Amino acid sequence: MKFLLPLLLACLCLPVLAQQAALPITSYDYAAPEHNVSPISIGMGALNVTNSGDFYANYSNPALIGANEYTALLTSFRVKGSEKMSFWEAANISNALKPKQFKYFTLLTKQTAWTYQPVARVHISEITNAGEYRYHDYLLDKMQVTIAAEDQSWQPVAFGMNVKYLSGRLVYLLEHRVGNSLVRDAFIDDKVRGFSSDVGVTLDLQNFKVGLAGYDVFSRLYWENYPSVAIQRRAALGVQYYTDNLILSGGVQGKLAKTTDSTIHLGLQYLWDWGGTDSNTGEDVSQGLVARLGLYSHDFYGASNINYTLGTGYNYNLFRFDFSLNNKGLKIKDSEYLFSLGVGLP
Repeated sequence: MKFLLPLLLACLCLPVLAQQAALPITSYDYAAPEHNVSPISIGMGALNVTNSGDFYANYSNPALIGANEYTALLTSFRVKGSEKMSFWEAANISNALKPKQFKYFTLLTKQTAWTYQPVARVHISEITNAGEYRYHDYLLDKMQVTIAAEDQSWQPVAFGMNVKYLSGRLVYLLEHRVGNSLVRDAFIDDKVRGFSSDVGVTLDLQNFKVGLAGYDVFSRLYWENYPSVAIQRRAALGVQYYTDNLILSGGVQGKLAKTTDSTIHLGLQYLWDWGGTDSNTGEDVSQGLVARLGLYSHDFYGASNINYTLGTGYNYNLFRFDFSLNNKGLKIKDSEYLFSLGVGLP
């Protein structure tokens, strides 16, 4: 008798489980090149695994802060032209962001960094030609700790790791019209929590530097009412030639899977820097102006398959400003703009 009640409850729950709507997210891929949070990286071709002068380098390769001696607060903003996104586009990429949004906030402290990032922001409300109404709201936030170190015993070698805590929520509604009424076909209100990690290494060979990074190497997202899933793993390899004022970089990034969408990245940066004396305080002043150019593509087959990037930046003592533009096929009206502000701390 004591087994009868649990058995009865299980039988009653089976029809409910059978009718449970499928999650309207078909991929968990959050490290695509175009979603890089750094205008410095975007301006140089949307990939950075070798440039330690990028103050957002812990996003691209945590090893790049292994020799960092600065402390700074930094934030970046994403701006994109008004663009209507369909439900299926949002579901397939799963990391769509609003057209205009705060993108990244980090506190850089020597060989560590503390970061908050809104990873995914999807909000779609549409009525289809068939009379269906779809509402899709998906948010995913990331809290990240970066730890890095450098070893000078042989050649300057640096190692780093990102440890991430992820949390979010999905609200999904599907209805269809019957006469003047809407009939509900599916409704989901579920929460998700999880973890992930990135690893990276760099090797400095005088005027050359080589970098390797793996993204979401170990990861899991745990839904409350759905099976857990892994985040798509990616890896990037890059090399750069550098002098005091010039950086030339190249690299490749792709998925760690049987089928991949690898992209090749090329970038250039030139820095003009000068000093002086503040007429009011008599203190030394350090200033710098930088220009960046880059491009990346899966195959470089035709201009429409190439992303062109450019950027600039200016720093005055502890204050810095950076800007980048990313567009595909030389369509300026569809460009994405990324701005960042940073303030150094004593």
